[in-house]
Amino acid sequence: MLDFFTIFSKGGLVLWCFQGVRGPAAACTAPVNALIRSVLLQERGGNSSFNHEALTLKYKLDNQFELVFVVGFQKILTLTYVDKLIDDVHKEFRDKYRNEFQQKGTLGILNGTFDFKEDFLHLLREAEESSKIRAPTAMKTFEQSVKSQKTVKSMIETRGEKPKEKVKNKKNKGSKKEASGTEAATVPSKAAPDAKQNPPAAPGDREELTKDEILQKNREEFFKKRLKGGEKSNKSPKPETQKEKGKKPRVWELGNSNAKVLDYSNSTTNGNTDTCPTEEYDPDVALGDRDREPGRLYDLEYESDEEEPEEEKVIQNPSQPRVKKGGLGGMFGMLKGLVGSKSLTREDMDSVLEKMKDHLIAKNVAADIAVQLCESVAKKLEGKVMGTFTTVTSTVKQALQESLVQILQPQRRVDMLRDVMEAQRHRRPYVVTFCGVNGVGKSTNLAKISFWLIENGFSVLIAACDTFRAGAVEQLRTHTRRLNALHLPESHGGRTMVQLYEKGYGKDAAGIAMEAILYARNQGFDVVLVDTAGRMQDNAPLMTALAKLIAVNTPDLVLFVGEALVGNEAVDQLVKFNKALADHSMAQTPRLIDGIVLTKFDTIDDKVGAAISMTYITSKPIVFVGTGQTYCDLRSLNAKAVVTALMKA
Repeated sequence: MLDFFTIFSKGGLVLWCFQGVRGPAAACTAPVNALIRSVLLQERGGNSSFNHEALTLKYKLDNQFELVFVVGFQKILTLTYVDKLIDDVHKEFRDKYRNEFQQKGTLGILNGTFDFKEDFLHLLREAEESSKIRAPTAMKTFEQSVKSQKTVKSMIETRGEKPKEKVKNKKNKGSKKEASGTEAATVPSKAAPDAKQNPPAAPGDREELTKDEILQKNREEFFKKRLKGGEKSNKSPKPETQKEKGKKPRVWELGNSNAKVLDYSNSTTNGNTDTCPTEEYDPDVALGDRDREPGRLYDLEYESDEEEPEEEKVIQNPSQPRVKKGGLGGMFGMLKGLVGSKSLTREDMDSVLEKMKDHLIAKNVAADIAVQLCESVAKKLEGKVMGTFTTVTSTVKQALQESLVQILQPQRRVDMLRDVMEAQRHRRPYVVTFCGVNGVGKSTNLAKISFWLIENGFSVLIAACDTFRAGAVEQLRTHTRRLNALHLPESHGGRTMVQLYEKGYGKDAAGIAMEAILYARNQGFDVVLVDTAGRMQDNAPLMTALAKLIAVNTPDLVLFVGEALVGNEAVDQLVKFNKALADHSMAQTPRLIDGIVLTKFDTIDDKVGAAISMTYITSKPIVFVGTGQTYCDLRSLNAKAVVTALMKA
């Protein structure tokens, strides 16, 4: 039984609605709004179904008239006639809608209503009856099986007789080698000595071997003899001069000749900060561009070469005769491939979509997501009427670019500075937790975000909750000392802008984070950045510990740090991290990942597909992009720049 069936335009006008279950009219409003918000607006139309709470929604798009057909039913039901019902209703309603539009125009449609209930109920009854007519497939009887056709004599095996199937297989294998059987027959003189060494087989043994087996045996003996003769001649003589024993030290051409400068083996400081020499910081090296505006987070930029579009380039085929430019042939050659006032079909787009899919996969987009993107574009364009001077390639490429930009635009923008100021009004620190797999750059990008927050006038407390990896606390201690040297307390009224809260190794990370948040509240810090240990997405104990840390401390923002170098792996990491936080959390509404930090973006050139993969799979925004080695190499995502790099040939 259907819960509802609604038809509306892409502009938001509801043309007709059927409600099969008694209840308020808003019962079908929330699922349809969720479908529009999560699928249609986010360009995720690859699948024709969508689940919302206890309902399953199936939909179909009519791109010519800009209509959307949506049917909703309970998830526990298996209704086999829903697809047929949507197709039938689409055909019937489309004809009626076209006639109404031609007769009444736009204003008539807005002011009037469609009398479509009787037609819909008739189509619904037909669809239900068609599903009942299909009887379940009956089991075959014994007389219909292959075994019943065999006789008892064929199933009896006598001793010493080989099964017929195996004999056939041997004959098939031997048939491939029959052509080479003449080779062994042409060397009777070489095979003669073997008869002396190997006595002829007994008549009973010769009868058991088939002709192909005897031929194979003779060939093996022939090759063995040839190999024995070749080993003696192929032995290489011993080298006259042997290599000198021992290794010589390698001398680098551009290296430092004074190796004593790099020798720290005699150091007796052993990590004591009091006896360590004071570090001298070069602001030009640490900050990079000195002409930048302090505290500003620049957009990600990408310089694209000004080239002609691929579809506009004319490639001359050498096998075909050239056509004069001034003749009619040149005009028709220029117009070749143009679609003139006709509806696009799936066959028209298949070849172009296949090339687009391969292009996306080559640019590091996950394979499954590339297929879904192309499927979504196909559903978006199928049936759409094209202009006269428009190629299929340019239309599909333009639609794909629009879809990619829409995917990268976040549903909820994360404005960290505004959220920090909101937390200041409530006199509490703003807590950010970083999580991710090993080696993606969590600590490095935490230091970059700390520098950005300090330049905007906020004090930062770094909680060293990575109590597992050797050197993790020392790494954060070095970043803290370096950041304080770049922003001296004298420049901020004698206040230390960044501090490190650490308890050493082997401690409970959730307890250290709780103590750090309490310390920041008492000392008046604005932001707490919690660094966690890297862990693989399949490690259940470590994922449970991460879920515990987030559930106990309830941070304001949970950031997943991912690499731009990975493709399919990024999807697997993000999905399993999100699922682990939901499964291992004891709360009814568990905290999931709120945003993404995409690191090592400067190492991939134009293979920026990981940004599409991560955003598509979870609908989470990319908050920060790491592009270099200095503290200033932090950017905000520019969707158009990423899509430009992605679509570049």
